[in-house]
Amino acid sequence: MGNEKNSTESTVPDTDTYLQGLLVTNPLQEPIFRSAIHALDLPQGSRGLDVGCGIGLQAIMLAEAVGPAGHVTGVDLSPEFLDCARSFAEKAGIPERFSFHEGDMNKLPFDDDTFDWVWSANCAVYAPGDHLPLLKELARVVKPGGSVIIIAWSSQQLLPGYPVLEAHLNATSSGMAPFVEGAAPEMHFPCMMGWFHRAGLDEVTARTFVGDVCAPLSEEMRSALAALIEMRWVDVEAELSEGDRAEFQRLCLAESPDFILDIPDYYAFFTYSMFRGRVRG
Repeated sequence: MGNEKNSTESTVPDTDTYLQGLLVTNPLQEPIFRSAIHALDLPQGSRGLDVGCGIGLQAIMLAEAVGPAGHVTGVDLSPEFLDCARSFAEKAGIPERFSFHEGDMNKLPFDDDTFDWVWSANCAVYAPGDHLPLLKELARVVKPGGSVIIIAWSSQQLLPGYPVLEAHLNATSSGMAPFVEGAAPEMHFPCMMGWFHRAGLDEVTARTFVGDVCAPLSEEMRSALAALIEMRWVDVEAELSEGDRAEFQRLCLAESPDFILDIPDYYAFFTYSMFRGRVRG
């Protein structure tokens, strides 16, 4: 689920719609992020940076993980997102454990060796391009021995029983995003370990976290899945064959009587991949 929240130029055409999409799909993503953060075993009392923090949903989980003596700083380009993040921090009852700043991840407004770790979800180095300068910028603000952590959406199976259609949908421009056709293979997000090594990070690891859902679907989960399907394959019909287009309209449009989420034995899964590297001392 592409979500470049902090690119140099905003890629989000309608902020309100995008914010709503983040909130509606959060029930699908939150368990995965909680599992990933738990697996990191971040030091209690540590200070971290959430790059491309968006509306602050992961920043709250990170703050909970590092405990009352810890602190999380969020940075994002969008003032609207940051206003939401501050509001969520207030509602979480721990606003003193956060600070949020407007800024560009490519030129972070922080001194060298400021944080114990840096985290970025669905944002840093996710889009195609030369990842080396950005990774080095993230590492710059982390103390020696600290961690650079990147996590992003990496796969899904949302159309049980229709693997060929889903494969064709995933081969569209929207389905491949943020990867683009013709880009070098090493620009694909799963190749991130190589970029971590090239950036001079040590002890590089990769781990995949799986989320799954099955019928009967709660109303909340059904809404989340419907929004996810809509967000995953945007404006794809012109790239499909006539037969695939008809099947897409029949199975993937919420108003269709054959909407895929209505089958009684619905099951789906999706994955996030997390890469972590240690900043050299």
